Order: sequence, then structure tokens, then C-alpha cells
Amino acid sequence: LAGTVPEEPRCTVERADASLTYSLFLQRFAFSRPVILGGVTDNSAFRALCTREKLLAAFGPFPVRLSTANTYSYRKVDVPFQEYVEHLLKPQDPARLGSDTLYFFGDNNFTEWGSLFQHYVPPPFRIPGTSPAYSFGIAGGCGMGTLGTRLGLGALPSTNPSTPTTGSGSGVPFHWHGPGFSEVIFGRKRWFLYPPDKTPHFHPNETTLAWLQHTYPTLPPAQRPLECTLRPGEVLYFPDRWWHATLNLDTSVFISTFLG
Repeated sequence: LAGTVPEEPRCTVERADASLTYSLFLQRFAFSRPVILGGVTDNSAFRALCTREKLLAAFGPFPVRLSTANTYSYRKVDVPFQEYVEHLLKPQDPARLGSDTLYFFGDNNFTEWGSLFQHYVPPPFRIPGTSPAYSFGIAGGCGMGTLGTRLGLGALPSTNPSTPTTGSGSGVPFHWHGPGFSEVIFGRKRWFLYPPDKTPHFHPNETTLAWLQHTYPTLPPAQRPLECTLRPGEVLYFPDRWWHATLNLDTSVFISTFLG
């Protein structure tokens, strides 16, 4: 089942390009609705440092903290980064609960990972009174044997966007927090978003893949979320307290800039 996860039929999140000014960002999106920004950053240098070979060489023996992929992420597990990449970075098992699924995102040691983050070019917009904090993550998608020498090599987007990707489906179920940006470095990440006043129907220990398979098809059109698939080089902005869930359609490398 995990290998049959497609992109959404139609992206329902508004898009903007590099012509969007800061004043228009504040006026139209910052406090009201999400937007996908294209062409606002150039992270080709950062992307070159996020290959499998480069990351393992730089951070292989360092410990990383994994969280359970449920809404509240209660359990934390520390493992060497190399062990996560070589043994735990796998497609989502549709039958596995979120509390039994480990996920690497956030909880980054900035002393150890700072040399990587200093090469990241963040989105140019800020919310007044906030400061940025980075969270870096890698999640399973395509079969690990296809990765070659870099994360995402076997998970490059298909030339036909309706073609399913082999072995996808990891992600984080619905939750909310403060505003921020999320950028995909390798792979594709499908997003589902609801405004603060529309609490989605979901179980906090159900994975996003299970929700998509069991709950999503039963939703009337008016109750469906905003949704879109983010590709490398695209940045999603989500406002404060917006519910969101994610689903990695490929092995994905991604970084978020939280505004706190």
C-alpha cells in the first residue's frame, strides 16, 4: 500500500513567486493563510551537502534524536546518525501505529549540525517580533537499495506527476504550533492543512498514511483540507496554529524555519 501513494489531483494552496514583496506577504499570508513560495531561495550549495555520502561522512557517528510519528511525539530515541540512515530509514508500514514509528526531524544538536545549517539560505520573510530556529529532517520513501550515493537519488520526481512512487508513506499526523516555513531539499512532501477553527478528524496515534487511506476518502469536499505536494526548491509558509499533516512521497530531506 505504501508504494501507491500519489500526489493530490489538484494543489489547493496558493502559490507566489519571487515577485512577492515583504509588505504583500504580511498583508496577504502572514496571519491568514498558507502559501507556497517559488524562486525565493537558492539552496543548491546546501543541497550538495545533503547527499547521503556527504551527510554520513560529516555526521555518521553523531547521535540523533528520533521522535515517534504521532501527534504528541512523546517518546524519544537516540541513535547514531549512520544507524538511522542505514537501518531505520524505511518506507512507512501502513499497519504500524505512529507511536511505533521513529522519525528524524528537529531535536538537532546545533553545536554538531551548525556547520551544515550555516550554508542554508532561509526564506526572506519574517513575522515581526519573531526569530528563526531550524529543524532538519530525513524520512523514508523509496526502497533503500535505490539510494545510490545520495539521499533522494532513487526518489527523484517522476516525469508523470500522477505516477505513484515506490515505497513512500512516512510522515507526521495532524498537529499545530507557531508559524514557519518548510523547504524540501530532496524528494517530495505532500501537505494537508486546516485553519485553526477547523479541527481535522483524526486519531493522534494514526499515521498520516493510514488517515489518507481510511478517513480522507470519506470526507465531503467541503471538509477536505488544503493540500499540495512540495518539490525541491519550493517553500511552504504556514501561519500560526494552522493544523497540518505531512506525507513523504519519496525519500525526503527537508528543513523547516520555525518563527518563535
